[in-house]
Amino acid sequence: MVELTLLRRGHPLAVPAKQCRVLASGDELPTFERVLSAEGLSPLRATGIFVLQVNVGRLCNQTCHHCHVDAGPDRRESMSRETAEACIRALAASDIQTLDITGGAPEMNPHFRYLVEEARRLNCHVIDRCNLTILTAPGFDYLPVFLASNQVEIVASLPCYLEENCDRQRGDGVFQRSIHSLKLLNELGYGRAGSDLQLTLVYNPVGAMLPPSQETLEADFRRELASRYGIEFTRLYTITNMPISRFLDDLLVSGKFDEYMHTLVAAFNPAAVEGLMCRTMISVDWQGRLYDCDFNQMLELPLNAAAPATIQEFNLSQLLYRQIATGRHCFGCTAGAGSSCRGSVLKTQPGKA
Repeated sequence: MVELTLLRRGHPLAVPAKQCRVLASGDELPTFERVLSAEGLSPLRATGIFVLQVNVGRLCNQTCHHCHVDAGPDRRESMSRETAEACIRALAASDIQTLDITGGAPEMNPHFRYLVEEARRLNCHVIDRCNLTILTAPGFDYLPVFLASNQVEIVASLPCYLEENCDRQRGDGVFQRSIHSLKLLNELGYGRAGSDLQLTLVYNPVGAMLPPSQETLEADFRRELASRYGIEFTRLYTITNMPISRFLDDLLVSGKFDEYMHTLVAAFNPAAVEGLMCRTMISVDWQGRLYDCDFNQMLELPLNAAAPATIQEFNLSQLLYRQIATGRHCFGCTAGAGSSCRGSVLKTQPGKA
């Protein structure tokens, strides 16, 4: 037996060793670093920091099957005001252009408004990674107007334009509540042609597969949401499901872990490495600890020892060109057209013009 502690830090899962052997040849799954070295791309280093991504906690009004944060209504992890203030100080002391706020449902953190307003005072672009249903939840109905007045980009998860598929991943009734929220946002100008209010939708595959072409799927979403509900949006991102946390549990229970890892490794695309999100961002957890990306954060895979460990110790010069910590989950970001918090890394699918 082996424990998948590198894929589910803090929640070790004992599984048969054969489930960790995924190559057709029967060889052991290669490390991400080994594959990078074979392509002459090692060590993986940051190229700058343009985004400060802040995970303000794991409290959420939903419990989604694919959630790599393992968020839900019963979680109590929540960023303090002191840590939120340290994040703003880091922005003020640097030329980082974007504050990307995530969770859980980030809006449920009591200091969400503070982060948005202070970052906007610094002329930062602010992103709210929103699950849509929070916008009409009791006590949060102020959010649409608040977000619009601060010109916050909304990046919203909507795994399908079909109700059955969406609810299967995110819970019964979520689709209709999401459609209601999208209509409210459209009424405020979000996603409309010529509007500065950006509404980005995010697609995650429903199941153990890579996402399809981002461009093709965006066209499908645009056509179907407009014809069925009169909804407009700015763009669509496709993001690969990462084999960690709750999605890993599903893979193991369904017996598809082996197959999915083989899919990720076989689809490794060296062209995607240049645009990996970890190379241009830094991630902060609810306690203020620093990571190379949100996925490393969930696995508690810390920064290189030479780099500052917390946002309170933030030092831009020591973080700019740091060596990035990697693991086998990184194959999820380099499969096919690549995957990042900004969607596909490459504009076209491999092998297509």
